[in-house]
Amino acid sequence: MVEPEYPGLSIRRQCDSLGISRSGWYSDRNSQPSEKDIVMMNTIDRIYTKWPWYGSRRIRAVLMWEGVRIGRRRVQRLMRKMGIAGVAPRRSCSRPAPKNPVYPYLLRNVTVDHPNQAWCTDITYLPLPKGFMYLVAVMDWHSRRVLSWELSNSLTSDFCVEALQDALERHGKPEIFNTDQGSQFTCEAFLNPLREADILISMDGAGRWVDNVFIERLWRTLKYEDIYVRGYETAT
Repeated sequence: MVEPEYPGLSIRRQCDSLGISRSGWYSDRNSQPSEKDIVMMNTIDRIYTKWPWYGSRRIRAVLMWEGVRIGRRRVQRLMRKMGIAGVAPRRSCSRPAPKNPVYPYLLRNVTVDHPNQAWCTDITYLPLPKGFMYLVAVMDWHSRRVLSWELSNSLTSDFCVEALQDALERHGKPEIFNTDQGSQFTCEAFLNPLREADILISMDGAGRWVDNVFIERLWRTLKYEDIYVRGYETAT
């Protein structure tokens, strides 16, 4: 989390360490979505969870079919705020921050047949009636067990690092750790604990949701069997 008054460390250096742009941080800090935007974001989340390969054009088409008049630019803006994009293969589907390292995908054609052989992580958007949160989880590929999770109201890397450290402290370490190419997972704060523990780092190919399919299934199950059914009022 960027702290403007942190002694001896400028906002520029904090943003560089977290793998985020200063303009993006100022934008997120100074602009809160309206109630109408939150309602629309939650509607988009339902459509996207059902059809994660839909981009802004097709999501807008579904909304228009449901009687919601909305422009594509607004759909694009809200999807960026939610941190989601259609998963159809294309360039730069999941974009790392500039200069952040990207590692090759190591799990293609690999048989995962025991616990702690491979872990994965991902972030999803969680709708609330008057706001939203982001959820990150660390999962074991073999057992499909959720090893740790954290909630945040922003897409900075700190809550992802906390989930990683909690999983390592409670469950040992995997041989391979797989993520997407998002800036939260390519920043030094997230990669250093993996390097220090001699864990092999693997990253999905751009636009290849299937590379991390098990945690994508977790999000679908979580939302359809819990979040949408219970309709939580707050994050606590």
